[in-house]
Amino acid sequence: MNKVVNIIAGLIVLTGVVWFLQGINVLPGSFMTGQPQWAVAGVVAWIVGISLFLYNRRRMERDTPESDRDSISPD
Repeated sequence: MNKVVNIIAGLIVLTGVVWFLQGINVLPGSFMTGQPQWAVAGVVAWIVGISLFLYNRRRMERDTPESDRDSISPD
């Protein structure tokens, strides 16, 4: 389940970046190109995606038993 949430968060972040770039007229080729509201929507989507990823990471750390955390953290 955690991997699924991380994949969804990554897709939201990627979508936000595309929307932002289209909104600021860097990535042409659609009706969104040059429309500032899509740049704003892109930033909002990016923030939501990053927040979802960080929330899921924190939840995963909280739910992991103390003895298993040593094997998860990189040294």
